[in-house]
Amino acid sequence: KLQDAGYHRYEISNYARPGYACRHNTVYWKRGAYVGFGLGAASLVEDIRFQNEGELETYISRIEEGKALDMSVPLTKKEQMEEFMFLGLRMTEGVCSEDFLRQFGTGMEDVYREVIEKHMRNGLLAGELTKEHVWKGIRLTEKGLDVSNYVMADFLL
Repeated sequence: KLQDAGYHRYEISNYARPGYACRHNTVYWKRGAYVGFGLGAASLVEDIRFQNEGELETYISRIEEGKALDMSVPLTKKEQMEEFMFLGLRMTEGVCSEDFLRQFGTGMEDVYREVIEKHMRNGLLAGELTKEHVWKGIRLTEKGLDVSNYVMADFLL
């Protein structure tokens, strides 16, 4: 019904008309920088995850002290690669191997070859190969979208 009404599926659980995809979610799924404000809000800046205090009274007293942050956690390269894959696969366009190489200095296939091949065989992932037999990118198939948590769990190193 949504497609008939002019909406396209741009993410596992979201549809939008062209040009109206949620910018916040798109930035989040592509691991762009974002800053959250308020009680329990999370941020990601330069691969460091920040989170504000989640308890209201403590949050207020920490603001008065100038220390609203509850935690700051630099993400390891492994965690960054995992997020790149399982967040990026939420998007129906999937993930791009050139972006992976640019960000991490190694090929997506070098890290995830077995996982990618397994889910390709099972019809849960699809992608386009280059002449050199390297994946340009991968995305969840319609069948894969239905069992996305199962697929994404395999991208945790």
